[in-house]
Amino acid sequence: MDARLSYRESAVEGASPVRLVALLYEQAIEDLKRARAAIDRKDIEARTRAINHAVVVIGYLQSSLDKEQGGRVAANLERFYNQLRSSLVEAQFAQSGAIVERQISHLVEVHAAWCEVERANAAPATARDLTQSGPGQSGPGQSGHGQSQGEPEHRAPTEWNA
Repeated sequence: MDARLSYRESAVEGASPVRLVALLYEQAIEDLKRARAAIDRKDIEARTRAINHAVVVIGYLQSSLDKEQGGRVAANLERFYNQLRSSLVEAQFAQSGAIVERQISHLVEVHAAWCEVERANAAPATARDLTQSGPGQSGPGQSGHGQSQGEPEHRAPTEWNA
């Protein structure tokens, strides 16, 4: 078995919803780095395979958006994913490494925001959080992906306006 696949499988098992979102971003970034390298090598098949996989990953992210609970965050992420997908189609047709690089940069920025959310969720709950979140409630904040993010709506990635 491929060591990377084994690592990914173990990382997914028991991961929080926010961690799963971060892992999907990591996969999309990895796919686009492979696409960029394939463009440099003029390897059309590898470029196409990598971009197509990134588009599938973005589709998973987009399909997991909770538009009812996510509010503005979900709307911003929806626009971001649509723009990202559109840019990747353009990169594929234009065989443009520069476009792929820009999309990697955007993904890295939003991934960092999700990692910040993950760190905030891992921090010990404050007394305020405990009083606000009773049984059956999800917590003080909601991410666009429908998971409790433990962050108020004004924090990144909510600032993302793609």
